[in-house]
Amino acid sequence: MTAAPADFASARSEFLTIDTPRVEDGAAIWRIARDSEVLDLNSSYSYLLWCRDFAETSVVARDETGEPIAFVTGYLRPDHPGTLVVWQVAVDHGRRGTGLAGKLLDALTSRVAAAQGLASVETTVTPDNTASDRLFTSYAQRHDVALEREVLFEGELFPEGTHLPEVLYRIGPFHT
Repeated sequence: MTAAPADFASARSEFLTIDTPRVEDGAAIWRIARDSEVLDLNSSYSYLLWCRDFAETSVVARDETGEPIAFVTGYLRPDHPGTLVVWQVAVDHGRRGTGLAGKLLDALTSRVAAAQGLASVETTVTPDNTASDRLFTSYAQRHDVALEREVLFEGELFPEGTHLPEVLYRIGPFHT
């Protein structure tokens, strides 16, 4: 968790650049979320707002043409400003299985830690989302921090009535 903000700005891989999202990325991010077939799709408007209002706590991966191919959206909890809540993680179908989601999560948390400190990461995962479970479990292992799971919202709280429970993953505390 020691990367400087300048390192984040130039973070590169053999096939992409990791960057801060811009408003003009909102439509592409919405399409990636839609095509993921597992995320709850927010309105296209909300992705534009996310790119405007939460860009500093979100990341996007760009291909060689600069087009978004993956993203992680997040925000700092108002009542726990040292806690980054990861809202959504999605990778374009053609780029899955390459470790890209983990690289994005590492880059985002390094940047947030360098900019304002980071005590923990939280996210919610439905019990049937094995890809997200693997992502956050391996993240905790890579960073040698604890991972706790507990039900945050029971399924019957959701108006559609068929939603699985949302399990809160709490990762941390981070060692500074």
